[in-house]
Amino acid sequence: MKACAARDGDPLTKLGLWYRTPVGRYVAHAETVCLERLLADSFGHYLVQFGAEAQFADAMDSCRIRQRVVIGDALEPNSGNTVGVRALPFELPLDTASVDAVLLPHTLDFCEEAHRVLREVERVLIPEGRVILFFFNPLSTWGLARWWPRPASRRRVPWCGGQLTPFRVGDWLRLLGFQQESRDMLAFRPPLRRALAPGTDWLETAGARFWPIFGGVFAVRAIKRVPARIHRLPAWRQPPPLLPATSAEPTARSHGHD
Repeated sequence: MKACAARDGDPLTKLGLWYRTPVGRYVAHAETVCLERLLADSFGHYLVQFGAEAQFADAMDSCRIRQRVVIGDALEPNSGNTVGVRALPFELPLDTASVDAVLLPHTLDFCEEAHRVLREVERVLIPEGRVILFFFNPLSTWGLARWWPRPASRRRVPWCGGQLTPFRVGDWLRLLGFQQESRDMLAFRPPLRRALAPGTDWLETAGARFWPIFGGVFAVRAIKRVPARIHRLPAWRQPPPLLPATSAEPTARSHGHD
């Protein structure tokens, strides 16, 4: 994890506390609505999630994937179809091609080895499995808040993240063989409590329509593509050619006479 959390503990745990603030609740609601939509057509046996367990409990209740595995440092007791596992995101105690979906809620924002985490996710996903990622967008007022008005704020969650742009994330996914299915821009209000006051809903509508790239948060869903292999049959099982390789020479038929 990033050095910004060295004094205060795991950054994803700190992010869970930040989600309880007024601005954090605003982001959590936007991400939950988005996640419910992204999971609507997902199914299977196992979904792995890194941290932020409480914030996405409602979205997971409607998910059709049977078993949920939450990985992190501060986990709630196992209950229902949820299992908690303590592990590093780039060293998962999971078999190769064993997971149907992976959820990374800002995990890569606070990880120094983000590309390594993605490689591990690619390893454990089954072919055609999906990964859903949430990021804070540095190309927004949320990115500017890291520097103004108090530069010291960039040492705190959520401003101390890696500042990954949508374009860089897309490049990483392509290099690992993922196909990006969707990218949703969220949270168009600036990260200020007064921006959440009644009468500011127009910021969401206008932002989504006129400046979508400047959303404070973006979500990406990508699918793991595996190149199809062409299996050649053994020579003795090869079907006969449709046409002969060479034309047959006509044969003369002799007719005997008495």
